[in-house]
Amino acid sequence: MTIARMNFRSHSLDKATSITIYLPENMTRHSPVIYLLHGYSDDCNTWLDRTSLARFAEDYPFVIIMPQVELSYYTDMVSGSDYWEYLTQELPKKIHEWFGLASPANNTFVAGISMGGYGAFKWGMSFPEQVRAVASLSGALDVLSLWKRDASRNKVFGLAFGNKVRLSKSSDNLFQLFSTQLGEASAPYFLQICGTEDFLYQDNQTFRSKAAQTLAHYSYEEHAGGHTWDFWNQVIQRVLAYFSALNQA
Repeated sequence: MTIARMNFRSHSLDKATSITIYLPENMTRHSPVIYLLHGYSDDCNTWLDRTSLARFAEDYPFVIIMPQVELSYYTDMVSGSDYWEYLTQELPKKIHEWFGLASPANNTFVAGISMGGYGAFKWGMSFPEQVRAVASLSGALDVLSLWKRDASRNKVFGLAFGNKVRLSKSSDNLFQLFSTQLGEASAPYFLQICGTEDFLYQDNQTFRSKAAQTLAHYSYEEHAGGHTWDFWNQVIQRVLAYFSALNQA
């Protein structure tokens, strides 16, 4: 395997940015791709720095793309850069051009922790035609409720979402993205995992109650654990196995 760091200029962001990439030993143009999204206080290197991802991934054929999105909350920010356009439109095109990869939706997967879990599910719900499956690990899946009860997020959430009223009615609120399309047989697969001691546990239950009624391919798992890298180091192994099974189906 090879691990690479790429620095380049993004047209969507209108600035330089970085990605970290895991390339499997026997990579081909048909290798499946995982976009692995970081959390609120992390960057494009954190998955490799804080977990045994590189070792776990050796058993699988995935190209793993770890982008840098700052504190954007995977949005086209109200006051900031267009990270959502960058992530879902510009970056996939660059990846497939740079590495000569084919780009069918059934070869594309997305996962993330916390803020990144929100981003992963937002991708699957916003552009179901682009992905085979998405996974949220301890995801911030109810950002409006999180903001309402935690005033310390006012600055970051204000830059990303504007205000609570705007967020509640926008496509940045996952509860606005449930649709009949996601109940169809062709919809992506959704895997939601949360620790029972996680501070986002109740928000995950709120999302779960809606998702179980609406999403055609939805699985929920909970395990003992909190909002920690020890927990994510364990469950990323489950995510890799889950994606691999779908890729082979």
